[in-house]
Amino acid sequence: MARKDQGDTLTSDLLQSGWTTTSDGYGLITISATFKTDRTSGTFAPFVRGTAFPVSSYSYCKSHKGSISWDSLGIATLKVDYVGIDPTINSGVITNANTTVANGLSAEHITSHPNFFVSAGGYTGGPIAGLPADFTGGVYPDSTLGPVVNVMNTATPPVAVPVPSCEGHHGACFESSKGGRFIGFVDPAYPNLFGKTQYLSRTTTYSGVIYTNNITYVQALYGLLGSATATTSWGSINLIPAWAPVGTVSGVGHKNLLSQVNVEEYGLLYKVIYEVRYSMTGWDKMIYANI
Repeated sequence: MARKDQGDTLTSDLLQSGWTTTSDGYGLITISATFKTDRTSGTFAPFVRGTAFPVSSYSYCKSHKGSISWDSLGIATLKVDYVGIDPTINSGVITNANTTVANGLSAEHITSHPNFFVSAGGYTGGPIAGLPADFTGGVYPDSTLGPVVNVMNTATPPVAVPVPSCEGHHGACFESSKGGRFIGFVDPAYPNLFGKTQYLSRTTTYSGVIYTNNITYVQALYGLLGSATATTSWGSINLIPAWAPVGTVSGVGHKNLLSQVNVEEYGLLYKVIYEVRYSMTGWDKMIYANI
């Protein structure tokens, strides 16, 4: 028996009732919608990436991906996902940052410890190794426990001469009286330090995601990669929450470093996944750009 058509011809994709909208709480809006269309003469317009959702109040959401069910009686069912940024959030240009934080300990070389050369707040017993200036004559004294090292004399041509290594506090051994290469801790009278080369340093890392429809924000973040800030923002782009510790260490640098920026296209939006590393001792402004 031949098919008898009645009602809508379905040459234009017909939005079905029951479509849903979802907000992630930070400004990203997603829509899941179903359309019916004639499998031969339908336009399949929602399947064109970037097509606006056909309801005026949500037309800022654009098609992202979908699927087609080839039904009987010449009907096709389209299931399409749309994404957009809530126009009440940052004028619909960029979402608020959705951030998580991880805190832990990671191994660092002992010489990077804030209490290694000079006394730092929060630690007792003075500096771990001290500076040459802490000792008589402004030099580390010769070590009786450390290895013999070779230094070049002033002869022409220079000749390597064996000399004793030098020792600061707690058996901290250096290759010269003014410092030079750190050899290690050589005094067994300090068993908590003897033979140690590393310590566990506190590590705080923020991982976050933002969405934007403006490529200039993405390009700006690429340009700011590897830079440190004393606030929660890089330029006008806020990336970490208001409760995050911020600031700068006098004479050193700012405390939060933008350490990773990854981007993928999401509909007509750009999904930016980033990472920020916090340092309580600051990121040295001679090494990292401080903005």
